[in-house]
Amino acid sequence: MSAAVEYSTNKATAAQIAAHLSDGDADFVPPLSSRIEIRSYANKICNNAVRFEAWSGGMLIGLVAAYCNDNEARIAYITSVSVLKKWTGKGIAASLLKQCVAHANASGMRLIRLEVSGNNTPAIRLYEKMGFVADRSYQPSGSRHFCLAIGE
Repeated sequence: MSAAVEYSTNKATAAQIAAHLSDGDADFVPPLSSRIEIRSYANKICNNAVRFEAWSGGMLIGLVAAYCNDNEARIAYITSVSVLKKWTGKGIAASLLKQCVAHANASGMRLIRLEVSGNNTPAIRLYEKMGFVADRSYQPSGSRHFCLAIGE
């Protein structure tokens, strides 16, 4: 892809998020639709999460959605990381994650958590490259939890 990538925050509608997640459904490990109802999930993300978005030609091609609202424990939770397959390998996910980390830090969070399938090797490599470490205290079967200390 040679088209320009534009980054924004909280621009996508619930319908655009649902379309993006549906377009990439088969690339999630396991497929997203096998775990949740995509339209409802997109609405929840749109209404409750801060969204870091990558766009090209008016299409949402990358998304990191995070909840940065636990002001007591000061823990942010990344609920979704996705880049459409034909756009992978271009640094989009890393850029969106960096934006998310900067936002969480500026919001006073001290830690960011996320969960990933233990079979999703490319995602695990990305998270480790970004400085996330496995949270060995909680590893339910089939998934792995990662965290990143930020701030102070």
